[in-house]
Amino acid sequence: MIWGISRSHLTVVHERSGVPGLGVWIGLLCTAPHGRLKTRFVPRDAPTIRIIGAGLAGCEAAWQAALRGVEVHLHEMKPQQFSPAHESSDFAELVCSNSLRSASLNNAVGVLKEEMRRLGSLILEAADECAVPAGRALAVDRVAFARRITERIESHPRIHVKHGVVEKIPTDGTVILATGPLTASELARDLQELLGETSLYFYDALSPIVYADSIDHSVAFRASRYQESGGDYLNLPLERDEYDAFIDELLAAETVPLHAFEASLYFEGCLPIEEMARRGRETPAHGPMKPVGLTDPRTGRRSAAVVQLRQEDKRGVLYNLVGFQTKLRIGEQKRILRTLPGLKGAVFARFGSVHRNTYINAPRLLTPDLQVRARPGLYVAGQMAGVEGYVESAALGFLCGIAAARRERGLETLAPDRQTAHGALLGHLSEANPDNFQPMNVNFGLFPPLEGVKSRMRKREKNERLAKRALEALEAFRAASAELVQ
Repeated sequence: MIWGISRSHLTVVHERSGVPGLGVWIGLLCTAPHGRLKTRFVPRDAPTIRIIGAGLAGCEAAWQAALRGVEVHLHEMKPQQFSPAHESSDFAELVCSNSLRSASLNNAVGVLKEEMRRLGSLILEAADECAVPAGRALAVDRVAFARRITERIESHPRIHVKHGVVEKIPTDGTVILATGPLTASELARDLQELLGETSLYFYDALSPIVYADSIDHSVAFRASRYQESGGDYLNLPLERDEYDAFIDELLAAETVPLHAFEASLYFEGCLPIEEMARRGRETPAHGPMKPVGLTDPRTGRRSAAVVQLRQEDKRGVLYNLVGFQTKLRIGEQKRILRTLPGLKGAVFARFGSVHRNTYINAPRLLTPDLQVRARPGLYVAGQMAGVEGYVESAALGFLCGIAAARRERGLETLAPDRQTAHGALLGHLSEANPDNFQPMNVNFGLFPPLEGVKSRMRKREKNERLAKRALEALEAFRAASAELVQ
C-alpha cells in the first residue's frame, strides 16, 4: 500500500502485483467538496498526460482532458515557489485585473467567451458564477474565482495534483506546457535549449495596432526609406508644430506603474516611446519617427518626423505603429495617438505595452494544433504560445486539453473553423510572419473577411455579422469535441 498526501486529498493506492491486467485501485478521500472516500479502478494502460502549470490555461486543459477519460498529472510549483506576481496558493490566480474584458458580442473577446461557454469551459463557468457588477465587462471576485477553480480541479478523480518545481520538460509522452508569462528560470532555460537560443522571448515590447480602414489614406503615403516609389510601409508625416505637440502630450501622459520585477525591461531596443521623449525631445525623431529617406508627396519635401505603420497580417486589415511600444494607460493611448495626422479616427485592434513575458515564435515552432515541431506530443498552451490575455490563454488551454486527450486515444486532431474566434486565434499563431511575430489579443481583424460585403459597412453591423457567423460555424466543432466527454 502506498500513501500519497496532497493539500486536499488523501490518496491510497493498492497495487495487486502478480495479477496481470488488474491494474491499480485508487481511493480518494476528498476534503472538498464532499469529504467521503471514493474508490475507482484505473487500468495500467490508461491514457495519461502531464500538464505543467495550473494557471487558467493549465486548469482548463486538465479539466477538458479529464472529462474525456484521460488521467491528468497536473504539476504546480505553488506553494513551494511563487513567481514575483503571484501571492495566493490557489490555481488560476488573476494577478493584473479582475476583468475578463467585454461581454458584448460586438467585441471579439466577447465572441470568444461565448464560444467557450458553449463548448463547456471550466474557466467561463467559474467566471460567470463569481461575476461582480462591471457594466458591459465580465469581471470576477478574484479570490472566489481562484478558489472555485481550485476546488473543482482538486476534486476531480482523474486529475492528480503534484506540487513542486519542474525544471526539465519531459522527453516522452504527451505533455502540455502551460507555465505562463513568468515561467521559472530553470524550465525556461530547458525550453530555450529545445527551441534554440533565438526562439524564446523574455519580454514583450508591443506597439499599438490599428485597423487599416480607420487610417486616413489621404494623409498616409506608401513608401520605404530611399525608395523612389511604392514601399512596404504607410507613413504619417508630421510638421514641426505637430511633432512638438505630440511630444508635449507624451511627456505629460499618465503611464501604467511598473512591477518591481519589470524594472529591468527597458533595453535600448525596446524603449517605450514616452521614455524616449524623456531622454530628449528629439530622441523619437532620431529613432522610430526619423523622417530620413522619406518624401511627403503632398509637399515634395521631408517632414519633421514620420510615423511608420507596418502591415501586420496577410490580408492588410491590421497595421502596427512601428516602434511605438508604450506604458501609457489605454485611455491615454487612444487620446494621444489620435492626435497624430491620419489617425484621428483610429480604431485599435491592440494597444501597446511593455511587460515581462515568456513566449515562443509560434508560426515557426508550433504545428497548427499547438505541438512543438521539435518535440511531437509537447503542446504549448496559454500566453507562452503567443496570445495576450486571460481569456485567450484559457481558450488555448481548452484546445490543448482536447488535442492531447485525442492524441492519447489515437484519434485525429480536431480543428475549429477558421471563422470562429478560436480558429482565428489559431490562424494568427500559424500564419503570422515569423520574422516579426508578437503576441496578440483576439480581435475581429484576425477573422476571415465577410464575403460580398460593402467595404464601408458600419463597424457595429460588420461585427455583429462576424459574431453570428462565428457562433454558427462553432457548432460542428462543438459536437465533434464533445464525443469523448464522460
